[in-house]
Amino acid sequence: MESLRLLGDAPRVAHVLAALAAILLIALAGRSLARMLRQPVVIGEIVVGLLSGPAVIALFGRDTLDAALPGPVFGVVKLIAQAGLVLFLVGLAHTLGADPGGPRRGGTLWVATGALVPPLVTGLLLAGLVLASDDTAARGDAPLPAFVLMVAVSMSITAVPVMARILADRGMTRSAAGQTALAAALVIDAVGWLLLTLAISLGAGSLDGVLHSVRALAFGAVCALAVRYGLRTRAARSACVKLPRAAAVLLGAVALAVALAMEHLGMTAVLGAALVGLAVPRGTDAPWERAVTTVSRAGGALAPAFFVVTGVTVLTGSFADTSWRLIAAAVVLGCVGKGLGGYLGARRSGRPPATARRVAVLMNTRGLTELIVLQAGLSSGILTGPIVLALIVMALTTTAMTGPLLTLLDRTERRPTTATYAVATESRVR
Repeated sequence: MESLRLLGDAPRVAHVLAALAAILLIALAGRSLARMLRQPVVIGEIVVGLLSGPAVIALFGRDTLDAALPGPVFGVVKLIAQAGLVLFLVGLAHTLGADPGGPRRGGTLWVATGALVPPLVTGLLLAGLVLASDDTAARGDAPLPAFVLMVAVSMSITAVPVMARILADRGMTRSAAGQTALAAALVIDAVGWLLLTLAISLGAGSLDGVLHSVRALAFGAVCALAVRYGLRTRAARSACVKLPRAAAVLLGAVALAVALAMEHLGMTAVLGAALVGLAVPRGTDAPWERAVTTVSRAGGALAPAFFVVTGVTVLTGSFADTSWRLIAAAVVLGCVGKGLGGYLGARRSGRPPATARRVAVLMNTRGLTELIVLQAGLSSGILTGPIVLALIVMALTTTAMTGPLLTLLDRTERRPTTATYAVATESRVR
């Protein structure tokens, strides 16, 4: 509320607008850098946004960052970042029930299982490493079941939006590997949101807290049902067709209201936004796809503020408390769990080795979705800054590896094998 009252102060408003303009310029630089490195633009936005706060401190000192983003201004920017995250999540959650145009059963379930269960196990191993090393800074004081489950969920996420962008950029949208990986990622993220909800509920730590979480979830479910049946009415559909922009504004406002209400009830706003996104009707006879796209794009435009806020709140205070062993373990386990599990799942489903290798690489894409899950764990008090930092490094590393590894596979498989080269040479000699 204090942040909202500051919006009536003209100098503060100017300061906030200047901060947002600087953040957008930072995001533009990140996108340009990503294109130069042939990475998805969102990777550039994430990396540059996360590192902007720590970079200012390292180059100019903490006082400079505090002058650029004083407490009241930072509070407003943080509120805007949360609003952007909520709006973006409406579109992300909506895609979880959409048909990606590829295989949905049989083999896809094997790939989803392979890319979900082993990463959950590696998450348990990472949590066990934190407990065994008695790393109190990374462990925090959250209930043990909630901490272990949240780490496991964080290791299992695959980012549907970033994967879809990689597939589109590389012309793999209609390939067997692309369709299989995208369909499996949708299944994994749907299960991941359910496990995330369970972890946050366990984080309450007592029976009264769990009951309070159940009541909050029940409230969110009722709101989602109201949204679903309200948007299915003839009047709502007609208004959406005639006034698409007004429909998008209304949908965004509803998502923000439900998300803020869920946060007020003790749950994370992420779940409220996800429930609204899942509730929006789908299908060719539902005219809400355009409104969802508009809302999600508006959230995506504000996403750079989320990256900067995360960098300032997490990275600036966690470098000294995070061990390199924890970071290395998170990266190695992240690669092994998704890569090996995705490959075995694809092979078990009958995919040839070449397709299975590409599926394994694609399943390691985490990106923005991972940051959203980590933000939910951090805001609910289950995860601490050091473990979040280690998982952020893991997410960025595995996502950045996707494009180069796919290129390497393409080059390797186009190169003639030794046997083929020998036969060709012998034929020329004869």
